[in-house]
Amino acid sequence: MTLQQQITEDMKNAMRAKDAPRLTTIRMLTAALKQKEVDERVVLTDADVLAIVDKLVKQRRDSVAAFEKAARPDLVDKEQAEIAILSAYLPRALRDDEIAAEIASTIAALGASGPQAMGKVMAELKPRLAGRADMTRVSALVKAALAA
Repeated sequence: MTLQQQITEDMKNAMRAKDAPRLTTIRMLTAALKQKEVDERVVLTDADVLAIVDKLVKQRRDSVAAFEKAARPDLVDKEQAEIAILSAYLPRALRDDEIAAEIASTIAALGASGPQAMGKVMAELKPRLAGRADMTRVSALVKAALAA
């Protein structure tokens, strides 16, 4: 079963269970998936679906930060609930030591050194770590590793 099929099944189950918050979040996700398919005229792969889910989670995290600043705990709770539902579709997040090992092996494999090699290293890491690590954090770690 593909990830997109799993999302559709989860939407049906949420309808049957009358779980409104979950249903609303999954419908928002399916709308984003359909929008991508229509805009680019493609059939989405699991990697594409993961990228969209990751993007939506990142948007929710940004919203949480903004709502906390604005002292809106009601909206913070809503966004965090959506993050929890969306995160269920993402693979297990990598630990810091696993990320560091991936970075070290990629740098060694490419023979990269110095800050000018950052783009090459990130291009290699992005498909391997997408959905499993925060790419902003990975970028900072790569920058530190290449500077050393």
